[in-house]
Formats: sequence, structure tokens, C-alpha cells
Amino acid sequence: QVQLVESGGGLVQAGDSLRLSCAASGRTLNDYTMGWFRQAPGKEREFVASIRWSGGITYYADSVKGRFTISRDNTKNTVFLQMNSLKPEDTAVYYCGARYSVFSTSRSTGYNYWGQGTQVTVSS
Repeated sequence: QVQLVESGGGLVQAGDSLRLSCAASGRTLNDYTMGWFRQAPGKEREFVASIRWSGGITYYADSVKGRFTISRDNTKNTVFLQMNSLKPEDTAVYYCGARYSVFSTSRSTGYNYWGQGTQVTVSS
């Protein structure tokens, strides 16, 4: 089992920045890919970014490329999502997921464990 706890969400204005954190426990993550997804009201959960724990290879959705950065801290077993130049359309609940594979996927069904989510609201 992998336990994931997200934090760092909040209410910000358009153009501001936020950094989300996802603290993982329960397993070593060398064979995992970590992902950030988001879900707005009435919409499906969508891929934001992922990172291979071993090696740090990253992938991004086109909608956030150049604005968001995913990273990890091996010593703290924590994944981060730095979000810059936030837009109202970034408003959603952001979820951290862990996938038992070194190969990334943008499909939410490909992730084995999820955190409880953290709300990000961007006002115009």
C-alpha cells in the first residue's frame, strides 16, 4: 500500500503561483511513476503531469506545459507541482496518484493509489 497526502491548495488570483505537495508513505517508490491529475466540477479527471521516480523523466499536459513543473524530493518521499501563471481554468481539485510502473500514462485508470485531493481556485 502507498498512502498519499496532498497539501498546498488554496484561493489565488489569476497570474499567481502555488506549489502543491504530495507526501508518500508505505513503500519505496523506485518502481513507481507519480502523477498529478485534476478534476473540475462536472468534468472527468484529467492528466496534468507525471514523473518517473527513478530517473525523474517528466511528462506534461499541453494545457500546463511551460507553466507547471513537477519534481520530487527523494529524501522526503514527496512530489511537488509548482504552478505558475495560474488561470481561472486551472480551478479544480488536484489529486496525486502513484502508478506501479516506470512507464507513465495519462490515463487515471493506470494509477493504483490516490490521495484525497486539494482544492485550487483561481479567481479572475
